[in-house]
Amino acid sequence: MTVTSLWGTLEARLLPVFAEYRSRIAELPVEVKPDRTLLTEADVAVQKLIIDALRELEGDAVIIAEEDERAGVRAEVAASSGRVWVVDPIDGTAEFVRAERTEFCSVVCLLEDWAPVAAFVLAPELGAGRTPLVVTADVRRGQVELNGKPAGAASTRWISATRSAGDPPRPFDAAAEREGYRLKLRTTSQTLDMVRTVVDLADRTDPPAPGFDLFWRRDQKVWDGLAGLCLGAAAGLHSSDESGEPLPLGPELLSRAEPVFESTVMGRRETVEWFLEVTRG
Repeated sequence: MTVTSLWGTLEARLLPVFAEYRSRIAELPVEVKPDRTLLTEADVAVQKLIIDALRELEGDAVIIAEEDERAGVRAEVAASSGRVWVVDPIDGTAEFVRAERTEFCSVVCLLEDWAPVAAFVLAPELGAGRTPLVVTADVRRGQVELNGKPAGAASTRWISATRSAGDPPRPFDAAAEREGYRLKLRTTSQTLDMVRTVVDLADRTDPPAPGFDLFWRRDQKVWDGLAGLCLGAAAGLHSSDESGEPLPLGPELLSRAEPVFESTVMGRRETVEWFLEVTRG
């Protein structure tokens, strides 16, 4: 099995599982984790399927997974060569548990030498008519594919910069509106917002959903961000933190029980530079 064939294996194995859980979503118990995100038995089952597939490809794979319940330092990550798999079984569980919603996905990202090189995002019901959308990235080839074909680039006047209900506007909100940008404020799947910063999905979803010129988050968990950053790297987008510095990928961050980026900014270089200037002002 190769990384490319792994993506096909995951799609084939995960889609029936998602269909089965979604068919009885109203009766699925939902747990609230300490960070106020949601957990279901589907998250655990999907994570096990993904990890089992990774072990078939690479028996000694070093894996960081959202639901692995780690409490201490990930010694195996710190001791690795930088080849690490990062897994989010269901990004957007709050959407997954609502039968009418489709903004959820499974996410896998491969890092080599502490840098993302390949990614897989499966959104089982995001396509028109609740059909699957699969987005993959190969950074070395500069290749992003949507359902196995080269993906078109996103280009809109939207920014993904969600905030919690009741939070006051940020200083950049007014500046963005003056520049003609519209802001997405409601939190859904961070990965899918990053996908839409890279890939044009407007004619693939029903109703059509906007893409983004820029993605911004604070306190982003790495399993919510690395696949999106991989897609961006493969498409030639620029990413940094709010100070304009490269994101601190490496053993110090990734060996933590819950690795978190203090801030994440991704988009075309000129858009990122504009945004950073606005936030500093």
